[in-house]
Amino acid sequence: MKMDRPHDHGMSEERLARIAPFLEERYVGPGKLAMADVLVARHGEPIYRTTLGNARADGTPLKPDAIFRIASMTKPITSIAFMQLVEEGKVALDDPVERVIPEFKGLGAYNGGGGAAPFLPMKPCAPMRMVDLLSHMSGLTYGFQNRTSVDAAYRKALPDGGRDIPGNDQFVAELAKIPLEFAPGTGWNYSVSTDVLGVVVARLAGKSLGEVFAERIFGPLGMTDTGFDLPEAKRERLADCWTYVPGKPPKLIDSAATSKLTRPATFHNGGGGLVSTTADYDRFCRMLIGQGALDGVRIVSPKTLDLMTRNQLPGGADLASISQSLFSESTNAGVGFGLGFAMTLDPARALMPGSVGEFYWGGMFSTFFFIDPVEKLHMVFMTQLSPSSAYPVRRQLKTLIYSALEESYA
Repeated sequence: MKMDRPHDHGMSEERLARIAPFLEERYVGPGKLAMADVLVARHGEPIYRTTLGNARADGTPLKPDAIFRIASMTKPITSIAFMQLVEEGKVALDDPVERVIPEFKGLGAYNGGGGAAPFLPMKPCAPMRMVDLLSHMSGLTYGFQNRTSVDAAYRKALPDGGRDIPGNDQFVAELAKIPLEFAPGTGWNYSVSTDVLGVVVARLAGKSLGEVFAERIFGPLGMTDTGFDLPEAKRERLADCWTYVPGKPPKLIDSAATSKLTRPATFHNGGGGLVSTTADYDRFCRMLIGQGALDGVRIVSPKTLDLMTRNQLPGGADLASISQSLFSESTNAGVGFGLGFAMTLDPARALMPGSVGEFYWGGMFSTFFFIDPVEKLHMVFMTQLSPSSAYPVRRQLKTLIYSALEESYA
């Protein structure tokens, strides 16, 4: 689909046009993905959009204004909100987390004794810092990592990711009962770090995380369909959600018609609780490609965003050499991690076209975005299939998009 644009975008329309038939032939037509929505933009202006498949199992076609569960694409938004507070002097990256979450005072690392809780005595370690939350070097984990007794304790304490837990205080109280997987700053593990960061933001602001987002990010950027709660009036736009079953058709796991998303969330999960649209998330991406500003509204400064997109891993390491995760929303070779984003350190090692300094993240339902500040290029991809590792669609989309590049700024 050709999009109106104010200037030449330096990309082949013929090659961009490969995206829709590729997705239809490889994924949507065979039923691997029920739906796919892709928006490609350069210089902050959309140049390609395709919307394919059905939003619901009953055959309702996917429309451009469909609402999706964006899961971990919530994390960059939470990270931006935290950095806004850093800019205002209300918190610092090297502040101990226990300054705002005293429940974490004295929290130690797993003693390696095996078995279930209680885990005491824990190994003492240095206090967790705010930067450890942003960079996933906190020692926290996710229950779905399915590797250790600590992961198992998370699954018991925080079922369904904690959406229905009664508020921030209960969330951190449950975490404080479970040891860290490792001393903060000594390893990388994809985790509930950004969920905890959301509690920090809410406590510092004295408001719910949803209110903070609405006032500081969604309102200023015009992201009118993004939030933790789905109003009943918008339910008809919500897409169904599916899960991958090897050798079989996808299984419906959350029907839009009966989804609990229309019930107000008791816990605003900064690590994965938002719903959004392609158009809304595109506005967030346009702010990022605009060095922290969109349409005359500044969200963060260029230097803040530059800091967020620098590799924080020790010694400039990539995730392949330091990650302890069974799963994350990124391949590991040639990829670093900053303050809320993964970034490409070496496209050759990543075996994927792109630019050094490109940053991105995705969600467990296979949604994905990337920002290439070198080529002034970004993409938003929406679908609803878990886990995101089921198919290499993200890598394939990036390959198709970069193959359409005719003018490079590198």
